[in-house]
Amino acid sequence: MAARPGVKRRLLGVAVALAAVACGLAVHLGAADTAASDIAGDALYVVAVWGGLVALFPRASSWLIGAIVVAWSVGVELFQLTGLPVAWAGEWPPIVLVFGTVFDARDLLVYAVTGAVLTVTDAGVRSALARHRAAVSAAA
Repeated sequence: MAARPGVKRRLLGVAVALAAVACGLAVHLGAADTAASDIAGDALYVVAVWGGLVALFPRASSWLIGAIVVAWSVGVELFQLTGLPVAWAGEWPPIVLVFGTVFDARDLLVYAVTGAVLTVTDAGVRSALARHRAAVSAAA
């Protein structure tokens, strides 16, 4: 019995999101507060959002998911300019894991680069898998 289309990709998204969150928490809680840990945390945030979107929309194009991931991440960073995330963090500290606290322009670059790497990698892997499936079908 064949698996329903998208099931493997959905599971991949869940696994990637969970791994990124675990690694992100390790960086947030265990690493010294440096530029490197900030960049790693930002990149892992993008990976977690990507995994979540793949889990929710496994058939969506790599390019659409990549665009949404970058737009979401940039939107959250710009939202920090309102001051609300830092105020909310004073009331409930775990909110910083989703919304951060203060705007940092460098984060925008990290989001764009990480989103681009994820998107190009995902599109390339999906294309290679499609070519492989087509070759196997043709040989059968």
